[in-house]
Amino acid sequence: MNISLRQLRVFLAVAQQQHFRRAAESLHLSQPAVSRHVAELEAELGLKLFDRNTREVVPTDAGRYLENAISRVLDELEGVLSHVHSESERRHGKVHVASVPTLSAGLMPQCIADCIRRYPDLTIQLHDEAQTMVLDSVRGGEVDFGLAIDPPATGEFDSELILRDPFVLVCRPDHPLARLERVPWRKLRGQRLVLLDYSSGSRRLIDHALDSRGIEVDIVQQTGHTLTAFRMVEAGLGISVSPALSPAPDTLVTRPLTPTEHRNVVLLKRRQRSLSPLAALVWERLRALAAASPAAPVG
Repeated sequence: MNISLRQLRVFLAVAQQQHFRRAAESLHLSQPAVSRHVAELEAELGLKLFDRNTREVVPTDAGRYLENAISRVLDELEGVLSHVHSESERRHGKVHVASVPTLSAGLMPQCIADCIRRYPDLTIQLHDEAQTMVLDSVRGGEVDFGLAIDPPATGEFDSELILRDPFVLVCRPDHPLARLERVPWRKLRGQRLVLLDYSSGSRRLIDHALDSRGIEVDIVQQTGHTLTAFRMVEAGLGISVSPALSPAPDTLVTRPLTPTEHRNVVLLKRRQRSLSPLAALVWERLRALAAASPAAPVG
């Protein structure tokens, strides 16, 4: 049976008005359109719903039964739709976001502050985690969505690329490479490097950039956070390769690496799962902030 909500609304208007023209006026439809909807409904049900004469339209017994039943059903439906609409308009509650540390420091503070200004009753709970834990948190439904680096294409997630974040060299001002405006990757050959460890989504990309060019380096330390790596660079233990979104302190200098190698910053959620209206707001703000970022934009 193929009956539309529009047909039922038209039927109810005709039954209440007992007149096709007045029903058409109340629905802002043409009279032929109202007549057509009623005829299609009668054909679909295989019943005559109205007795017609030159002055009025009177529901049949079947029509009166349907009128009473449909009135209750449509009232309930209006209530349900109103509730759903009000839920979509809510701007208060909590959204959980998992993010790798470099993005927790690089994108999330501005996003949280921006959302507080726009939606004072919205709370964002940040889960600052290693890449593998971000994926686990999204996979297990512990967070609304995640912010990660080039996740594997396993088919478990729906993802959106929002930013290409280039890698840069970080060193002390007295290091010879600090004199260059741009540093070719080959200049890193034989250098002492302090790098992020393999809990980071960036490390495999840095390794690939070095290995693909046949560049051998001396990795003296591996850390879980860029801040630790920067402190080691300050102490003179070596130089570092870092994402541009993880700004180094003023005591160090940053130089672009050429040719440019970047990491893909991705928003991801569980596959074929809709975000709540609140989570969708935060997702959109991150997308907008990424588009305005000085790092390489998408597109």
